[in-house]
Amino acid sequence: MPHRYFPHTPDDIAQMLKSCGASELDDLFCDIPAELRLKGGYRLPGAMSEPEVKAELDKAFSKCTPLACFAGAGAYNHYTPEVIPALTSRSEFLTAYTPYQPEISQGTLQYIFEYQSMISRLTGLDVTNASMYDGATATAEAMIMALNATRKKRRILISSTVNPEVAAVVNTYAHYQNIPVEVIPQKDGVTDRAELEMMLGAGDVAGVIVSSPNYYGILEDYSGYAEKIHEKKALFIINSPAIALGVIKSQGEWGADIAVGDAQSLGMPLNYGGPYLGYMSCTNALMRKLPGRIVGATTDADGQRVFVLTLQAREQHIRREKATSNICSNQGLMTLHAAIYMSLMGTKGLEEVNRLSCNAAHYLAEKLEETGKVRLSHPAQPYLNEFKITVKDPLTTSALLEALKKEGILGGVAVDENEMIVSCTELTTPQLIDKYVTTVKSL
Repeated sequence: MPHRYFPHTPDDIAQMLKSCGASELDDLFCDIPAELRLKGGYRLPGAMSEPEVKAELDKAFSKCTPLACFAGAGAYNHYTPEVIPALTSRSEFLTAYTPYQPEISQGTLQYIFEYQSMISRLTGLDVTNASMYDGATATAEAMIMALNATRKKRRILISSTVNPEVAAVVNTYAHYQNIPVEVIPQKDGVTDRAELEMMLGAGDVAGVIVSSPNYYGILEDYSGYAEKIHEKKALFIINSPAIALGVIKSQGEWGADIAVGDAQSLGMPLNYGGPYLGYMSCTNALMRKLPGRIVGATTDADGQRVFVLTLQAREQHIRREKATSNICSNQGLMTLHAAIYMSLMGTKGLEEVNRLSCNAAHYLAEKLEETGKVRLSHPAQPYLNEFKITVKDPLTTSALLEALKKEGILGGVAVDENEMIVSCTELTTPQLIDKYVTTVKSL
């Protein structure tokens, strides 16, 4: 099928195929199973007018049933204040490009600076960049930072309680750079400290990656971890959802060198998986290793306070294999979203969102256990707004989720056929909780 905006001639395409060792275009898709490939034309209707297209889309959307969300595991259903889309959609803000020219980019530079300042307050660390694509890529970039900072050391240790999707991205980064990543076992839902110390004792560790709240929603206790890790000249990396830092002990308070995580919880709509925003903070000693962008405040020739990209040259990120990082595009629009949300909520607002979420989660967990159909998988462990349950035989997680779906509820995230993760936010009302519990009780 010809594409009017693709300028390549058949000779151009033949030369490109030869350069990459392929004989025909289909060779480029050989990794995709044949049964998954499109074999005919696109199933699209003919040309329509604008009202007809809108009517067709409305018809399609009417088939979608909105579900009350109790799913989490890294993406959370928080409220988005209406002022945020109103401001972020303004023409002077609606860009994701890096503001290289400070003379015409003061507004963009200022909100990035404000974002960095607020995230640094949350993480308790000295410097924050702007910005990562999501929490998973931020964690993978932290791994690279640890290797660059410790130089000759190569091993990375990652807790088995880190979100599997985050761990998968870390492993993808590591695979193509021949970095050995080893998994620290868990014990009762938290990182096994004894195993970690034994693995550290084997030497050659550049960094240790953990999370709190972890994949199961548990708030892990990292007392003494920093000392043990730093004794071995390794870096301590903690992944946390941004909103939880409004009430839990920050990464800086735990003695971490690098703080990473997803900022989607700062009022960003779930939106089928994106765009989201990864945050990344570190100590002053590591700021030259930070990927992404850093905005600083200074004064101009007239003595006015102004903002400018600082500490890093643009070329630091675009020198191919010599680059410290290949993340060089800026998630500027989502940085703005997070900055507006945090400025609207303030310290008390973040505390209130976490309080409501925490109360809802604990109330739901208590009521679910009273049904006799499920139990908390880790009853001795503290949690904030998310917890893991084990369903009792003969009930299975798939059967439970299906029953809840029929009642208009997205019940959680299945871990396996016996366990699932359930999440609550400030949008989880008592009425929704009662409906959830009634459905479980009826099974």
